[in-house]
Amino acid sequence: MRDRWAYPLRCLVAVSAMATFAYTKAAAAELALNVATLPRVATIDPRFQSYNIEMVEVTGGRFWKPYATAVTRRRAETERFAARAPIDLHDGRLRKLAAALSPAYLRVSGTWANSTFFSDSETPPAAPPAGFNGVLTRRQWRDVIEFSRAVDAPIVTSFAISAGARDAAGQWSPEQARQLLAFTRSAGGHIAAAEFMNEPDLPAIGSAPDGYDAAAYGRDFGEFRAFMKDTAPDVTILGPGTIGAGAEAQALFAASAAGIDAVSYHHYGALSARCGGDRRARQALSDEWLARTGNSLALYETLRDQLAPGKPIWLTETAETACGGNRLAATFADTFRYLDQLGRLAKAGVQVVMHNTLAASDYGLLDERTHLPRPNYWAALLWRRLMGTTVLDAGIAERHGFHVYAHCARDMPDGVALLVINNDRRMRHKLTLSAASQRYTLASEKPADGNVQLNGATLLLGASDRIPALDGNATVAGTIVFTPATITFLTVTDAGNANCR
Repeated sequence: MRDRWAYPLRCLVAVSAMATFAYTKAAAAELALNVATLPRVATIDPRFQSYNIEMVEVTGGRFWKPYATAVTRRRAETERFAARAPIDLHDGRLRKLAAALSPAYLRVSGTWANSTFFSDSETPPAAPPAGFNGVLTRRQWRDVIEFSRAVDAPIVTSFAISAGARDAAGQWSPEQARQLLAFTRSAGGHIAAAEFMNEPDLPAIGSAPDGYDAAAYGRDFGEFRAFMKDTAPDVTILGPGTIGAGAEAQALFAASAAGIDAVSYHHYGALSARCGGDRRARQALSDEWLARTGNSLALYETLRDQLAPGKPIWLTETAETACGGNRLAATFADTFRYLDQLGRLAKAGVQVVMHNTLAASDYGLLDERTHLPRPNYWAALLWRRLMGTTVLDAGIAERHGFHVYAHCARDMPDGVALLVINNDRRMRHKLTLSAASQRYTLASEKPADGNVQLNGATLLLGASDRIPALDGNATVAGTIVFTPATITFLTVTDAGNANCR
């Protein structure tokens, strides 16, 4: 009996496979886009794409240790932290590459900021005062201000909330915040926005008092808001800056919603290997992984609509994974998450997305030792140059392995820019465009080695840290093929879209 049916079954399977392939191929070929008719769905902040330099980078201290080389790889995951000197914010390469991403916001905050003492003196103490774990000197903060001005990235920050920033009754005192704000003004700096503290739903990690809960946070936040509105009314108040999605994060949102100017939250899809995470490179391009950023946003959108209707949303900290990122965070494999996150959140109307970090640990856009660009930096630079602040609806429903986002093009009147992500590792996808375009395709022959090619040429800095031209390839109207595991920007001049004039 088995022999009798073997041949017909093999034929049926083969015909079915051919039909499935033909249907999939035809379905992909049917995708078409008329750039002239794409409707506007959102407008984002000109500084939408921004980044973090952690407070502990500014002061020096222990931060997430980059993964070791292959020789010592077996014990790397057990070594979470490494001591580091303060980041050199006068470094020419760092400044040049940061300036290329501007306009942006520079967020100087993070867990360590919760317990950092600002020394409002030219002779800082040799050790942190009681109740603090670190010291921020005038010189260091002056360097932040100068960097911020040099690269066109106004400062976003938070303030100390640890025991040293509280009175004898345990109530938060604004004195540290007052001194930092006053010094910033005197040094010619600009703080554009501020959170009260970093991640109040992780109070023990963040040096908050024992038993710190939503009620205590609500009292502190009320004091903070009154102080800010009196002392620095031009600073946008962000909150709650939580990272979780549970009941505690929701309670903290409720405790601060009435006093915020914009909703802020943090998102990491998982923990890195340093903190026990089990993400693998093979999962980096999956639709499920890319969708996590939208799932996190949905919670905060719901809370916003209930408790702070109409308030804008900022994602003030995000990266591949928490705790410094996995090894793949420094490779092209993570660029799919990076750009899909920007496209997805812009379409949802999120105003600002701050990547953690600019140049520290494995999730930095730049290598922390050399400040050389990683694949995500080149992706960020292309986004900065091509994608404008008016967000369009590409009209193509999300499908397995293929995501399309559309904006009015930056600095190109009547232009449209598309971001086309083929996160399918095996299949080509097709899209028919109604107009000629310039094509910018990012790919990597060996995603794990940290290199990326643009239209076939490896992206590298030139002599004297010259940024390459990043030119597109002329592409005629009609069907465009996107090979597996590639990311493509397309720009159309004279698109005829009324939203982009």
